[in-house]
Amino acid sequence: MEALYSHGLTNGYIHLHLYIAYIFNSMKVTDHISQAKETLVSFEVLPPLKGKTITSLYDHLNPLMEFKPSWINVTYHRSETMFKKQMDGTFEKVEVRKRPGTVGICAAIMNHYKIDAVPHLICGGFTRRETEDALIDLNFLGIDNVLILRGDAAKNEASFEPEAGGNAYALDLLKQVGNLNNGIYQDKDIQNGSKTNFCMGVAGYPEKHFEAPNLEIDLQRLKEKVDAGAEYIMTQMFFDNQKFFDFVKACRALDIHIPIIPGLKPLTSKKQLSVLPRIFHVDIPSALSNDVMKCKTDAEVETVGTEWLIQQSKELKSFGVPVLHYYTLGKPRLIHDVVKEII
Repeated sequence: MEALYSHGLTNGYIHLHLYIAYIFNSMKVTDHISQAKETLVSFEVLPPLKGKTITSLYDHLNPLMEFKPSWINVTYHRSETMFKKQMDGTFEKVEVRKRPGTVGICAAIMNHYKIDAVPHLICGGFTRRETEDALIDLNFLGIDNVLILRGDAAKNEASFEPEAGGNAYALDLLKQVGNLNNGIYQDKDIQNGSKTNFCMGVAGYPEKHFEAPNLEIDLQRLKEKVDAGAEYIMTQMFFDNQKFFDFVKACRALDIHIPIIPGLKPLTSKKQLSVLPRIFHVDIPSALSNDVMKCKTDAEVETVGTEWLIQQSKELKSFGVPVLHYYTLGKPRLIHDVVKEII
């Protein structure tokens, strides 16, 4: 989440907020779900790499707009530490954001497509005051949905390390957003501060978060976030629907009754058979991996992955999930082919 610090932009934010509110009926994720008569569809995108324009994102999303998604999630990736060689042969340590502009991208999506955007809000790389500034910017823009995540460890860190003065856990970040919703700011001198109205989503892990010792403890952590005000759960990708069904059942048994949205991703290359379990800590079902191993090209893998995702989606829809959420991540054509078979 990129904090925009120029207070001189405030009036522009408010004008854009009013304009967005005028051109379409912005809604919270939970309102979309409660008012739906059938399973909804939503998509997730990466911000364009620095050096690219917003047009590249529109080109990515345009083929998917025929399905009238209820909202678009916009991911956020923390900055990376790099060492750049100088003219004198020494190396300078610099912080680089390869995909900046999350706040602006969300505003652009809402303005361009007249649909809601949901920015990811992460702990890593931000102090609590910087996070508050970003939330104020979002509030000025009329963006009142956020997905609250701890985020990954920096690439040069063995484990996640919070910023000095930052939030260490998603629960801490959730409580900060909840405080702002109640008019409680970081500056204690602010009395009777304006209340924000963010709809707060959190992540869920059908196969448990890789840092949790077991699924039971992971679910207890999720329950803490729900008790602290989380309003819906967006899951990590999975390829075995039974794991999702078991996850939902376990959540309901813990008195977690907020909407649980499955996050879905296609398998598109043989390399992913090892990459996805290693990076995202998810299992690949034997039936899927066996079919992929028979493929001679990645084009054949895409065909297998597309059919698997279609069947996954149909089964989840029959199960009664409120939303099918697709991680597009550079594969809009494939996602288009899947959703076309579902709705």
